Amino acid sequence: MSTIKLGFAPTRRSIFSAPAAVQYADLTRARLRELGVSFIDIDDINPEGLLYDDGDCQKIAEKFRCERVDGLFLPHCNFGTEYVCARLAKALGVPVLLWGPRDERPDENGVRLRDSQCGLFATGKVLRRFGVPFTYLCNCDLHDPAFGRGIKNFLAVCNVVRTFCNIRILQIGPRPFDFFSTICNEGELLERFGVQLSPVPLPELTAEMKRARGERDEVARVVAYCRRQMDIGVGDEALEQVAALKIAIRRLLGRYGCQAAAIQCWNALQSETGIMPCAANSLLNEEGTPVVCETDIHGAITALLAEAAAMGEARSFFADWTVRHPDNPNGELLQHCGPWPLSVAKSRPKLGFPLAFSHPGAIEAEAKHGDITLCRFDGDNGEYSLLLGHAKGIDGPYTKGTYLWVEVQNWPRLEEKLVCGPYIHHCVGIHRDVVPVLYEACKYIGVAPDLYDPIEEEVKAAIRGE
Repeated sequence: MSTIKLGFAPTRRSIFSAPAAVQYADLTRARLRELGVSFIDIDDINPEGLLYDDGDCQKIAEKFRCERVDGLFLPHCNFGTEYVCARLAKALGVPVLLWGPRDERPDENGVRLRDSQCGLFATGKVLRRFGVPFTYLCNCDLHDPAFGRGIKNFLAVCNVVRTFCNIRILQIGPRPFDFFSTICNEGELLERFGVQLSPVPLPELTAEMKRARGERDEVARVVAYCRRQMDIGVGDEALEQVAALKIAIRRLLGRYGCQAAAIQCWNALQSETGIMPCAANSLLNEEGTPVVCETDIHGAITALLAEAAAMGEARSFFADWTVRHPDNPNGELLQHCGPWPLSVAKSRPKLGFPLAFSHPGAIEAEAKHGDITLCRFDGDNGEYSLLLGHAKGIDGPYTKGTYLWVEVQNWPRLEEKLVCGPYIHHCVGIHRDVVPVLYEACKYIGVAPDLYDPIEEEVKAAIRGE
């Protein structure tokens, strides 16, 4: 959680107790430190370290911009000054977390010191008037489990937004001719979302592979890693080509400042290199750099969002929705030729051959079962959405490549969404429940969340900290 930096701006209003507000601000600071949260304070802005004076707003905004905060936290330590909160939030343009501690019992004279909850209602309305999207963590005590869950979720939301706002994808070759489904609007992605593509032709990739083959030490290290981590069912030449391809893609990612790649994985690549790129993709995916197939730019965006939502604690896998389970009416096969990260495998993977191609260089392994999130960023005709939902791994027949049979709540309902769009046969899975985080992040990135099961109230409850 320390990789995300919050701007911490506790607020008060003058007609309520300032000492009580200072006390609760200090208690909140201490709790954030206990949780390992990195935050930028305003205790140097005024003696109270609180946001209430409009004259301080610009100084706070400048400090937070200079520190490059990823989100703004507005604890209401008493009623709070709602218009100052809204002005600061509007100036920063980052995700906003609104929360206040539960009020104590009125004293024996009926006096209340803070009325924090009442102020939250006011600030929520004013944020809406200012056109500021915000996340609400329900009024609760600092040591209530809901507070820790809510803070953790909000940090993950900030991570998704930060990731989305800085995406640059290495596009290795044009899409395969047959894949009209992976057409994307590069200009629109840049204009609307700031997503940049760095296109490189296949000869630039193969030239980098040749350079890597001439530098034996690095290739040898990758080959040794492969032999330790998987069974090898290909010849030495193919294995060295896999290593060289992995190194080449990594170098191109660095050269063009990209966080993910989408590669034209067939057929020209095979005639130039003699291998499938799946295993090289797998190695990079295992390192936390998504590489997706068939030049699916939207798929690469999805993978980055899924891993950001999981705070980098789990690797994602890029899959085809493929065939229905032969026995389970809500079961479906997730599969691809062999690019999934090694840590996703249920048992020791094998480096071998894919299902539909005769060239070597694909991982063969069933993925771990358990609960997963499935998602897909996609769009057409100027409208973009993020398909979201849960699934669980189940038993099913053996098949080639990297694969996982999954069960969803209602497959025909999901199938209709996939066919009627704007989605295609590609998705991203991850062994974490990141549905609430991705759902909440959508309000900040201008993408419509699209839940394929009727679980919106459950998702909203998780965001509230329940």
